[in-house]
Amino acid sequence: MENNTEKMNVSKNTQDEIDSAREKKDMNKIEAILFVSGKFLSMKDLLMLSDMNPIIIREILEKLQETYQEKESAIEIIKKGDGETSAWKMDVKPEYTHLTTKLATGSSEFSKAEQGTLALIAFKQPMKQSIVIKIRGNKAYDHIKRFSELGLIKKKKLGHTHELSLSDEFYDYFSLDNQGLKKEPEIKTQE
Repeated sequence: MENNTEKMNVSKNTQDEIDSAREKKDMNKIEAILFVSGKFLSMKDLLMLSDMNPIIIREILEKLQETYQEKESAIEIIKKGDGETSAWKMDVKPEYTHLTTKLATGSSEFSKAEQGTLALIAFKQPMKQSIVIKIRGNKAYDHIKRFSELGLIKKKKLGHTHELSLSDEFYDYFSLDNQGLKKEPEIKTQE
């Protein structure tokens, strides 16, 4: 009888080790997907990229958020939206973005001309695309197309042109609130 109990303990320990290794592998998979993407991913995106169960993905996302908080890391897992509209992203905490912006790109992510076009739209929004083209020139069509593809601006058909305005993604991308002010990092106090 003792021998059977020992065998059961050994196989339970072995099963626990297998489960633990599987959980770690799944966690690493989701972490790698978030790291490489650099943008918010919906549950649909995560399902497609990981081929994992959505319940397991949610559990892993929660564990990753806790892990990065406990480590007091410069990295965080950000969740936006609720329910079906939830999306997650791995990002540098706001207090460190000034360091990484220069390092990550080596230079500016957008050309001077693109920066000028985006600044004009941000300053004058909502603004007709035709006015942007008159001010910035024909190259602005390419800039607007790129900003639209990146989700930084919204285009709404307005007669023969489009009305351009900033999207929520613009504010997330540049870590700004909707008044254009730099988001302050949350300071967590221990009670």
